[in-house]
Amino acid sequence: MTNPTAKPPADFPKRAEVAVIGAGIAGCATAWFLAKAGIPVVVLEKGRIAGEQSSRNWGWVRKQGRDPRELPTAIESLKVWPTFKKELEADVGWHRAGVTYVAKDETDLAHFEEWLGLAQPYQLDSRMLSPKETDAMLGTEGGRWLGALHTPSDGRAEPALVVPAIAKAIERLGGRVIENCAVRTIETAAGRVSGVATEHGTIACATVLCAAGAWSSLFNRNLGIRLPQLRVRSSVMRTKPSALVTESAVWCGSFAFRRRQDGGYTVAGDGGSTMEIVPDAFRYFRLFGPARHANRRDLRIRFSGEFFRQLRQPKRWRADEVTPFEQTRVLDPEPDLALLARILTRARAILPGFRDLEAEECWAGMIDVTPDIIPVMSAVDQVPGYYIATGFSGHGFGFGPGAGQVMSELITKGSARVDLEPFRLSRFSDGTKMTPYATI
Repeated sequence: MTNPTAKPPADFPKRAEVAVIGAGIAGCATAWFLAKAGIPVVVLEKGRIAGEQSSRNWGWVRKQGRDPRELPTAIESLKVWPTFKKELEADVGWHRAGVTYVAKDETDLAHFEEWLGLAQPYQLDSRMLSPKETDAMLGTEGGRWLGALHTPSDGRAEPALVVPAIAKAIERLGGRVIENCAVRTIETAAGRVSGVATEHGTIACATVLCAAGAWSSLFNRNLGIRLPQLRVRSSVMRTKPSALVTESAVWCGSFAFRRRQDGGYTVAGDGGSTMEIVPDAFRYFRLFGPARHANRRDLRIRFSGEFFRQLRQPKRWRADEVTPFEQTRVLDPEPDLALLARILTRARAILPGFRDLEAEECWAGMIDVTPDIIPVMSAVDQVPGYYIATGFSGHGFGFGPGAGQVMSELITKGSARVDLEPFRLSRFSDGTKMTPYATI
């Protein structure tokens, strides 16, 4: 969607304590925790609230299968989700019904058992289901599955409802959330943050958080900050209302699904992610080697005209120039309809309860991926007052409230309730080995 001439709001603010770039779940959750602490905060969104991946994801909220480095924040996030209905004064579709990964072969079983061992220090309620229990959950029979990994305390919510509800709560607390307002760059004085330059003018502030999702690397390059990040397109569908198979969100190997509040299902699947070969893929080729290997079965790589579009895209601009963020208000990639049709066919063939399942809508979103498939949640050492929360690598929706909580603590206290050392920005330049555990 292109609209480089958005009009400023009549009451455009001139000052805030904290400015957040990006009205996705990480940015809005951080702003919400800051507003709850009485800190003047403004969220600035180039397009619309949750217009990109925060409203396009699967809607899973999980600890299960997380990279062990993410588990402490994921656990904190699962403490926040049940409070949303009361605190946000809105039903966001939160439902604690578990997450289940079905084992299709011995390799899956071994991986699940390994993860249970890594997660043991956190005393989760995750456990292995027997083949009989797995059949009972999915309405299959005859020991079709070797078993499953199941975490009853995990859940699901409706992505289209969550972030708008958080944004309204921010404004009730005295904060601001402004759509159609691209941040072009940050301003500094005496070497530290002094404001943000937007398309509508400058907002003075002492602190800035970049939570710009798939746009974060480009934004930071203009500042001279190296943030290795690539985009991965994920295609998803929702179905018409259908009979209940299970309340749990389920990964079945070749497809995944979760029950929706409207009685249908959100369905996606392995092989549903595509990475375009773009200039940044060459720029960060070595760093992303382990991530490519970890996702070799599920990630398709292709070359298209996107390479040349990004090659022509400006990499540097001034505060008084129109930027790529104004030229593309909402990143809206085309879904892979043929792939989604194949996934639906698999689901109908495998699960008896899905034999009459019908697609209602298809879409795609761009996932912001880092070389080790864990986020950046970090201060930027060379610019005091500047912070980054991005690169959630397909895990950000369920993780978002916890990420917002720890980022608000980092901003206000200089430390957080969980160890943020694994998520520091400097890991990409200090010789740290990239070791992905989870997949995109």
